[in-house]
Amino acid sequence: MALKQKGPWTIGMLLNHIESVAGDNDRAYVRATFVQPFLTYITKTKTSLALTTESTYNWESDAWSVPIIFNVLQMFKIGPQIIQFGVGARYWAESPDGGPEDWGARMQLTFLFPK
Repeated sequence: MALKQKGPWTIGMLLNHIESVAGDNDRAYVRATFVQPFLTYITKTKTSLALTTESTYNWESDAWSVPIIFNVLQMFKIGPQIIQFGVGARYWAESPDGGPEDWGARMQLTFLFPK
């Protein structure tokens, strides 16, 4: 993961690759790369606007899964607990045969524990 923060902006990328190296021979071989670039803007009221993709490339089937995701998230407190709630829309720019199509939605609730 690499990221840069400047003022209210955060830009970065998370990369991950998994590949089978051992195990039962009757289990499917796995070779996939995960790419997640992201761009976030946070307002003075702690509302975040985020644009990202959580793309996966399956090297075995030569297929991409590419959702483009826009989220709006709000940070707030309940007592001493910091919480972030968000909703978003997901558009599938590319998906393998039998995969998701068109549009989807996302909702998240995150409990934050800063030191």
